[in-house]
Amino acid sequence: MKITRIGSLGLAVLMAAWGTYGQQAAPAPLTNPSKMGCNNQVRSTYLLGPDDELTISAPELDVQPGKTMRVDGEGDVQVPLVGRVHIAGLTVQQSEQEINKRLTTYIRDPQVAIDVKELRSQPASVLGAVNTPGIHQVQGHKTLLEMISMAGGIRADAGYSIRITRQMEWGCIPLANATVDASGQFSVAQVSLQSIMEAKTPADNIQILPHDTITVPKAELVYVTGEVKKSGGFILGEHESMSVLQAVSLAEGLGQTADKKHAKILRLNPGSDQRVEIAVNLQGIYEGKSGDVPMQGYDILFVPGNASKKVALRVIEAAIQTGTGVAIYRHP
Repeated sequence: MKITRIGSLGLAVLMAAWGTYGQQAAPAPLTNPSKMGCNNQVRSTYLLGPDDELTISAPELDVQPGKTMRVDGEGDVQVPLVGRVHIAGLTVQQSEQEINKRLTTYIRDPQVAIDVKELRSQPASVLGAVNTPGIHQVQGHKTLLEMISMAGGIRADAGYSIRITRQMEWGCIPLANATVDASGQFSVAQVSLQSIMEAKTPADNIQILPHDTITVPKAELVYVTGEVKKSGGFILGEHESMSVLQAVSLAEGLGQTADKKHAKILRLNPGSDQRVEIAVNLQGIYEGKSGDVPMQGYDILFVPGNASKKVALRVIEAAIQTGTGVAIYRHP
């Protein structure tokens, strides 16, 4: 697992512009915006809520520089001169305008700036091959791996890549492969699960923002059963192919009574639920007389014993289709 160095990425500061209601927030830098096809400004649509941590500053207010305050459970924040101001459900800009409006009783042309220091209560979705998929709250600064951990971790049949989708109001996802979808409303990127869990690319363990969607696709598998030492399903890595010999190796080799000449691959026929049988001569492959046979996702390699009957193929296929008695293995 990638626990060694999780980079703590600071949340881009959400600063609203001075002036009248409706002006755009100040720009925040993005990673390689031209490469990713994103514009280089972030317009905050984050709605403030209870327990969000802020700093509120203005030249006229007697507030210690850098002092933080939290939005209370009722959605209010305490502001000098005017007291409690309800800002839950408002954006940063709207909150500034509301406080400025209150301060006009005491100050001429107040110019309040709100700086969001920590997000506390906004949802992000974690879907797919995780143990507890659903909506989880982004409380504070949460990284990709932390959100997956909150979703109960990945399942045994999870694939080797993670897809992240982010609303463009939050800017582009800070990954080199990020793109903008056809609608122009979402930034989309993929991360290698294995790389971040093994700490190969710590920078890919990005901070997750409110309303992000994290999808862990189910992996494609190949199944090996019959006269092998370890029957089960073996996960294909991202863009990875697997040959019959590799599959047998992952199954820890053949059993002593294996019929090497009459193995079969059961392959789904495109467009139907039926499988076709492909003869595999393992003896010929081992002796170099036949070429190794490539396998596809969801292929079943059946290695019969010397006394096996053809009906056993149907029993194996039915067992795998119903998901009973099938162990799933994730190879390096």
